[in-house]
This record gives sequence, structure tokens and C-alpha cells, in this order.
Amino acid sequence: MPKHLKKLINDHIDFPIKGIVFKDILPLLQHPEIFTKVIEEMSVSPIFKNADAILAIDARGFIFGTAISLFLSKPMVVARKPGKLPGDLIEKSYDLEYGKNSLAIQKDSIKKYKSFAIVDDLLATGGTVKCVSEMLKEFKKEVSGLSVVIELKELQGRDKFNFPVESQLLI
Repeated sequence: MPKHLKKLINDHIDFPIKGIVFKDILPLLQHPEIFTKVIEEMSVSPIFKNADAILAIDARGFIFGTAISLFLSKPMVVARKPGKLPGDLIEKSYDLEYGKNSLAIQKDSIKKYKSFAIVDDLLATGGTVKCVSEMLKEFKKEVSGLSVVIELKELQGRDKFNFPVESQLLI
């Protein structure tokens, strides 16, 4: 799988700012047979078996989280960027490689679940996932692990976590 997957990842130099190489996974969606295989391979992980629900991160994490949720018949919760969710929220700021951002989770959406598998498209420095896992821990929730499509190995994002991290493609 990785060699087929790697061919479908486009690099965008200096996006969103100078010095960043943005890894674009959207071309993968134009190849349903490979996308299906990626979802199947991600879904067999014990990370999901040991979770009550899936937590997908805005925005590309929603693509993979939704597909895995359907494939496994597991509930899905979302972590969104500021101003995108109504209701009583848990909110937290975090650092990116190129700035700051915030995420929010609806409090009601996590009430009935104890453990969550986090899903995102890419793991870089780990700031986004660390933010989400800290929000969950503040509410006495557990993280069974992180599943991503791409991991940028040299940035060592996985080293920030005390839970399993699985990626389909190490770059």
C-alpha cells in the first residue's frame, strides 16, 4: 500500500506559509479503490477495537474518521476549529508549526463515551493531537490511540504521546 499511497500525495511548497511543505492527501479521494483499502487497513487496528467512539480532527480527519466510523459502526465525535460548533464547548489553543490555532468539542458529544480513537490525515509535530487528547483527559476520558494516513517521521510528533500511534505512510 505505501508505494501506491505515496504517489497520490502532492507536495505544495511554501503553503500555507514560506518554509512549509504541505502534504495534500486529497488526490487519494479520486482513487476509490485505494481510498477503500486505506480505510480497511486503518480500521483493523486495535486502536479502534479498544475505543467507544472515534474523534476526528477538523478538517481532513473528518474524511477518514467518517469512513472508519461507517466501516466499524462506531459513533464519531468531531474536534472543530473556532466558531464552527454550537452549544456548550470544551475549547483549547495549541501551537502549529506555523502559528497558533484552537479546537472545540461539544461537551454533550463525549458524555456517554469513555475512550476515543483519534483520527487525522497527518501527524507532524503533534500539536493538534496533543490539544485534543488534553481536552479529553480534562474530562476523565481515555485515548486508545491515534490513527493517521501520513506521519512526518522527522518531526517526531509521536514522541509527545503515551498512547499508540499508527500511520499508513511514514515520510
